[in-house]
Amino acid sequence: MQLDLGTSKALAAKLSAVKTYGHFINGKWVDGHSGQTIELTNPATRQTLAHIQSGDAVDVDRAVNAAYDAFPKWSRSSPAQRQTVLRAIADRLRARQLEYAMMDTLNNGKTITEAYTHDITGAIGLFEYYAGAAFHLHGEVADFADSTMITHREPIGVVAQIIPWNVPLMMAALKLAPALTAGCTVVLKPAETVCVSVLEFIKDIADVLPPGVINVVTGYGHIVGEPLVTHPKVRKVAFTGSRGTAQKIMNYAAVNIIPQTLELGGKSANIVCEDADLDAAAESVVITTIFNKGEVCLAGSRVFVHKKVREEFVDKLTRLFAKVKQGDPTDPATRLGAQSSKAQYDRVLSYIEQGKKEGASVLVGGGPASIRGLENGLFIQPTIFTDVRNDMVIAQEEIFGPVTDLFTWEDEADMLSMVNDNIYGLGGGLWTRNLNRAHRISRAMETGMVWVNRYYNFKPGQPIGGVKQSGFGRESTFETLMHYTNTKSVVINLEEGGYGDFHAPPPNAFV
Repeated sequence: MQLDLGTSKALAAKLSAVKTYGHFINGKWVDGHSGQTIELTNPATRQTLAHIQSGDAVDVDRAVNAAYDAFPKWSRSSPAQRQTVLRAIADRLRARQLEYAMMDTLNNGKTITEAYTHDITGAIGLFEYYAGAAFHLHGEVADFADSTMITHREPIGVVAQIIPWNVPLMMAALKLAPALTAGCTVVLKPAETVCVSVLEFIKDIADVLPPGVINVVTGYGHIVGEPLVTHPKVRKVAFTGSRGTAQKIMNYAAVNIIPQTLELGGKSANIVCEDADLDAAAESVVITTIFNKGEVCLAGSRVFVHKKVREEFVDKLTRLFAKVKQGDPTDPATRLGAQSSKAQYDRVLSYIEQGKKEGASVLVGGGPASIRGLENGLFIQPTIFTDVRNDMVIAQEEIFGPVTDLFTWEDEADMLSMVNDNIYGLGGGLWTRNLNRAHRISRAMETGMVWVNRYYNFKPGQPIGGVKQSGFGRESTFETLMHYTNTKSVVINLEEGGYGDFHAPPPNAFV
């Protein structure tokens, strides 16, 4: 990305004009039933950015019925048709990539550099990946002496998709791309605090899809979520968000006994061994602390450093943090922006104070940050705690901000016991030059993903998802399509007549 500050500022000014968005239902933008709207703001300036509809059960019912009516035709579309649609969507994203990045910067507070290179680039890649997968989603045939068994793989139906505010457009892609590839229709519920880019994206692709295939209802989660997930015409729910909300989603899904895929919180461990590349490992810790202001479920927010290299590692770490430029998120040189909302800002600061009260020591940061010209913005200093015990609140709970805990270890077994002593199991990192150790420790970590010697080393088709209370199901991979389809087995008998004996049991296929 070649973007200077002047050009960035001009684009930000252009996209800051306040707009009002409706729900997107059956191919049209419509006002909400309640007539009420929700204000979206820019967390770096606290200025109004947009207004969205405050949806309710009436809006949800309209959207689900539109998706239900569109499902028969879309579910019978060919792989070539679906591939063409997904490629077209990727092209629309690429055509306005910088503008979409700026929308997320203005609405979320993330830096323009991150939004462009990670979020929007990733969203484009997801639609392209699943476009290629459309032809590979098919059934199977098994031949027997007396029969042919056909296993059809069929789209599951209308899907409810609920996405968070931290990487809004990328989360929309993670959910929409596999659902469309599988032949499902969707009702998408974006976060009520950050969703400008998602709504603009839907505007851009409205003519690509048949009416009703994608529908969007905005509003507060506690008002929209229950009628959406409990609707009798919804056949599956996909949710990314907090553990507490997931518990409610699971209860709602139980009403009609529909499957769920849940990608929830994390408290990922980043393990630094005594033979690690300390420069690369220290850089990784800085990145996992500041990337998207720490508002990342995969953040390596617990760092376990071997005692032999702790002093050297801490020195490298503090030197790197001193170089982090925090400030205006629209400035391409900025590396740490503003927290996404006042609620999140207050939450992160409360955890920082909790850590101090529990006896942890502040190595770096430790409070709000004041940015010249943006004094009203929601900025927090990147914070590193030392002298952390594993039973502290800051060591056990997901903070979702630029806060990282530093532990020291000597014994591998004891260290792994602490690493795994957490309700979450989403991501993890490991730094060592020893191949045997890399395999041994990564296998012992109770987590869904481990990166060795480079954190956030995402690859196309990498399964993303966790274990324990980080949820279940996998995203961004071919396996995801299994969550959006059902199998139907059909056995064609090739022998004439019946069994030959009315009283004889059917033959046992497994003998």
